[in-house]
Amino acid sequence: MRSFGPTARSDQGLPRARDRRCDGRGTDGRRPLGRLGEELAVAHLNRLGFAALGRNERTSAGEIDLIAFDGHTLVFAEVKTRRASPRKQGIRPDQEPLSWLRPRQRARLRRLAAAWLCDEARIRPTAHTIRFDAIGVIVDTNGRLLRLDHVEAAW
Repeated sequence: MRSFGPTARSDQGLPRARDRRCDGRGTDGRRPLGRLGEELAVAHLNRLGFAALGRNERTSAGEIDLIAFDGHTLVFAEVKTRRASPRKQGIRPDQEPLSWLRPRQRARLRRLAAAWLCDEARIRPTAHTIRFDAIGVIVDTNGRLLRLDHVEAAW
């Protein structure tokens, strides 16, 4: 006989249903940190004369962090955000946001851009140049920008 009441122990060690978020995302803060990094990246690109065409754009192959256009150049950007530890000055070299970009992610961004450009339902700008950028953002524990590294034509 199975027990389904408060005495059931089949989920021992797992968080209770009320402790889990309904949308399936964890509560570890990575998603808000990523959103903050994308907002800071958009503000940076705006200062450079770009307008954001999309953030977290979904394609059949996955999600593109940021797409921007300045009337001439269409940019597909991968944004990596890290939070600096309050106990230490700066971050360790292995924690640098852009050091987390791997060749697999570069190939993935190219596939995603091709899928986005081929989507008949989208209105695409006529660009003279297409560029793949990487933007690394470091914030403090209060969410204030400490450093933003923008690598144009990263790959």
